[in-house]
Amino acid sequence: MEKLVIIGLGLIGGSLALDLKQRMGFKVYGIDQNPDHIQKALELGIIDAEMNPSELSQASVVIIAVPVNVIPHVLKKVLDTIATNTLVFDVGSVKNEICKSIENHPKRMNFVAAHPLAGTEFSGPEAAILNLFDEKVNIICEADKTDWKILDKAISLFKKLNMRIKMMNPIEHDRHIAYVSHLSHVSSFMLGKTVLEIEKNEQAIFDMASTGFASTVRLAKSSATTWTPIFLENKENVIRSLDEYIKNLIEFKEMIVNNDSDALNKTMKETNYIKSILNGIKQPN
Repeated sequence: MEKLVIIGLGLIGGSLALDLKQRMGFKVYGIDQNPDHIQKALELGIIDAEMNPSELSQASVVIIAVPVNVIPHVLKKVLDTIATNTLVFDVGSVKNEICKSIENHPKRMNFVAAHPLAGTEFSGPEAAILNLFDEKVNIICEADKTDWKILDKAISLFKKLNMRIKMMNPIEHDRHIAYVSHLSHVSSFMLGKTVLEIEKNEQAIFDMASTGFASTVRLAKSSATTWTPIFLENKENVIRSLDEYIKNLIEFKEMIVNNDSDALNKTMKETNYIKSILNGIKQPN
């Protein structure tokens, strides 16, 4: 039985473990600095056993699902240890620095820089769920730097997860993802912060929180431990996206200050175009 090793037993790592165990019959091993995560993952059946990092040469597939700021360090150690035919991929949402960190490693050809666009606002092994990746996009960067047999193995695995694969340059990936993912999280965190600061009555928030507010602020429940490194690792792109967002907020505020109903109406109608782009995208539960 082939051995799958998950390094980082949170939402993404745990969900990959559950799906790949069920769909591909792997024996799944876990590595995590938090012993509570190991214990919980064992109790929940996410992993079959813990593995010592020194034993990684036995693995057929290694998935790195740790915070993005430590992926380069972990990735180098993994590549130093694995066998010649082992597939290694990460799931980080910032790709350029990771790719640069191992560009000259002798086992660079074993690595696939991946970013599955899937997740929820929950974290830890308890958040792991089956079928998280079905019909989601998985971005692969610098596919040409991976050995074709290793890449074929990775694509076969992603297809078993029912993922749609898109190839992208890591610099372009980080720029685009700052707008469509990272800015969404900043916006949600700051909306939650604003409401908590202005509205001190928690019961009022609970009673009056419409589905619109709940869905908009949903991402504010995301793990700070996960998202702080993401914002800092993609700093330039996040700042650029925030500059644009703040500019639009100020302009929108001015329209309201000036009772400019025509400008408000025009701005919102033009923004309705987003519906035509998002039609067909499965919304989170």
